[in-house]
Amino acid sequence: MIKKVKDFLLVNRTTRQTVAKNTFWLTVSNLGGRLIKAGIIIYSARILGAAEWGLFSYVVSFAVLITIFTDLGIGPILTREASRTDDPVKKSQIISTAFFLKLALLAVGILVVIFVAPHFTTIKEARPLFPIVALIIVFDTLQNFGFSMTRALEKMELEATFYLLTNMAIVVFGFLTLHFYPTVKFFAYAYAAGIGIGAFATLFYLRKYLGNLFSYFQKKLIKPILGAAWPFAISGLLGVLMINTDILLIGYFLAAEKVGIYSAADRPIQLLYLLPAILATSVFPTFSRLANRDSEKMKRVLEKILSLASLISIPIALGGIVLGGDIIRIVFGSAYTQAVPSFRILVATLSINFTASILTNAIFAYNRQKDLIKFTALGGITNVILDLILIPRFGIVGSAWATLLAQVIGNFYIWNKMRQINSFSVLPKIKKVVLAAIIMALAVFGMHRLGVNLFINLGLGVGIYFLLLYAMKESLLKEFKLILRGGASDEPENSGSVVL
Repeated sequence: MIKKVKDFLLVNRTTRQTVAKNTFWLTVSNLGGRLIKAGIIIYSARILGAAEWGLFSYVVSFAVLITIFTDLGIGPILTREASRTDDPVKKSQIISTAFFLKLALLAVGILVVIFVAPHFTTIKEARPLFPIVALIIVFDTLQNFGFSMTRALEKMELEATFYLLTNMAIVVFGFLTLHFYPTVKFFAYAYAAGIGIGAFATLFYLRKYLGNLFSYFQKKLIKPILGAAWPFAISGLLGVLMINTDILLIGYFLAAEKVGIYSAADRPIQLLYLLPAILATSVFPTFSRLANRDSEKMKRVLEKILSLASLISIPIALGGIVLGGDIIRIVFGSAYTQAVPSFRILVATLSINFTASILTNAIFAYNRQKDLIKFTALGGITNVILDLILIPRFGIVGSAWATLLAQVIGNFYIWNKMRQINSFSVLPKIKKVVLAAIIMALAVFGMHRLGVNLFINLGLGVGIYFLLLYAMKESLLKEFKLILRGGASDEPENSGSVVL
């Protein structure tokens, strides 16, 4: 039994099992790590108050924006190209060249943060925090480089270990600073220290792959890497416009307190966005192998993944709309009640984001980065324009509507584009899922009106949903079972190596 579990979690054997293994470890790391960190985020929101916590959310959002620049799409290119080659020399050359490119971009990013950014922010209290933001960006960039390597090796168990370590360090340092020095500045230092520990631990473990960085650097690879990466970099930057610039624009038009209130609505949604990101990242190496090689199998895998994503996202979105008020009040307290309307709007984006994350990875596997630029440009620019129109008039609720509408428009485009590449079909396969989710939402609403405790309501809602799917003989439940058993109906992987 122990050997069977070990083989499932540490060995790449079949396509389905490898995707399931990678999904498991990314879920443990990202969702588990974020849940651990959620404790300190909620605690800091309560201790610091809406204004100071809004200030922290503002500078972290700025750090995310700069981190996209310091990556410039090199991370996904490293993962894609290194996973495609079995030549250890070529793999080392790709890793080395990508590393030095990221160092150069990181240096530029740090200069922008320290010397340029303070002159553009309208929140003067944020200016002393930008040197700390620079530290966060350095550590985050280095750790993300390490994670790109583990994904190329399809060893997400390594990423899980170090990501959990990072978030545990953030929690420990965060609680200590909030207890002894409850200010946003010391909390930001604690946040940076936690990421720093995780970054150094990650690179130390991967030192065998980094030992010959200078020997394997290839100047001739710079142009091909940047040529492949720049469309994805623009896509990533515009994607940030679609998801993360709400905080920055709210900070520009409104007070820091409103940033804190909107962050209370947005934080749980960002946590849930990890689910499609995990699934998409796990299946990306499989997409890369099948794209342009086996269209029929690519179609089957894509349809299954999208259907499974819908099975998860639709009930979460409907349940969040019904129970949004209780969720915000229990998690953040009555001081953040103003966040409820925005939360109910933002939670509706989950059913969109789940499928969009998977489709963008599928298109990237086909080396169609330019299509991703159009998708993210459409969504990102639309989001910014709507923010500029709606925030001054409707405040944070207007920003939430801007995000939802932008994602609807972008998702419509990406679905049509992927159908042109590989004619897949999903909607006929999720009719039972939609019906079960609607019935569940009605039941949850009824229990809410009767005053049923939130946690009991959530538990009963989940039970009702899956019982309905079982009663309707939904085939996706069988797929879950096959994944958990590590079904061997797919072709073996080239590598059967155990984790280092």
